[in-house]
Amino acid sequence: MDDLDKLGPLKHLVGTWEGDGDLDVSYHHAEGAVGDTPFRERTTFSPFGPVDNGTQQLYGLDYRMAAWRGDEVDPFHTEIGYWLWDAAEQQVLGCFLVRRGTAVLAGGTADADATTFTMVGEQGSATYGVIENRYLADKASCVRYECTITIDGPDQWSYTQTTVLRMPQFPDLYDHTDANPRRRVVG
Repeated sequence: MDDLDKLGPLKHLVGTWEGDGDLDVSYHHAEGAVGDTPFRERTTFSPFGPVDNGTQQLYGLDYRMAAWRGDEVDPFHTEIGYWLWDAAEQQVLGCFLVRRGTAVLAGGTADADATTFTMVGEQGSATYGVIENRYLADKASCVRYECTITIDGPDQWSYTQTTVLRMPQFPDLYDHTDANPRRRVVG
């Protein structure tokens, strides 16, 4: 894709990014308690477009993410999908699959030149939603996903992410959080 400006706020994310010293705050089944898990992550965004849906025109990024604890060889978490920009509606979207059996379509409003934007998906929504397999629906149901992206410079960005879960271990909803800075390793 020659004109990265057609990606709106996603133009800042093209490339391959890494972060280490990241922190996942989640429920640890082995300990029966919430704990911190340091991890490292690699994310790749490859541009494409246009994608025409009738009169709608989207530009996007092919999205791939993997995360490892310590010196693990196999990632404990991966996501694949697309991040999309709809200039006419000023909508930024993240649609991806998690290999645990979850599909997320999160979205939000942003200006084309935004350096911060938020995407949200909620269980039961007809537009920006979350669906999952039966096991997760019973044991760790994602009722809301929210991710805020902040561009910190030409070779850095960060995100804060909250996955709100309904779990039998907690009387109330539980916020599973991640916060991670990224640095560009391939342009």
